[in-house]
Amino acid sequence: QVQLVESGGGLVRAGGSLRLSCAASGSIVYINTMGWYGQTPGKQRELVATITRGGITNYADSVKGRFTISRDSAKNILYLQMNSLKTDDTAVYYCNADVVLTTRGLTNYWGQGTQVTVSS
Repeated sequence: QVQLVESGGGLVRAGGSLRLSCAASGSIVYINTMGWYGQTPGKQRELVATITRGGITNYADSVKGRFTISRDSAKNILYLQMNSLKTDDTAVYYCNADVVLTTRGLTNYWGQGTQVTVSS
């Protein structure tokens, strides 16, 4: 099995910055696409940013120019640098990964989520 553990969330004022991390562990051969998704109460989980194994990135329009997704593939760690935060960025942020395991094929995993709260 695989565990994705997020960290770095918290309370920050509008205009501030946070850096989220997601560490993957387990019987991992390699990880394909990784991503961050945000969810607010009563709404569906929405894409924030993704990054492929080759480093190709994709961002939601609402975060372009403010957030940067990156990864350390050697350590199986995903990052999200969040700058110029807005109150609308308040959400639980979930890490997602397409993982190839030693014991089975490609499997999708979610982390437990980390709360980001941006105050005005």
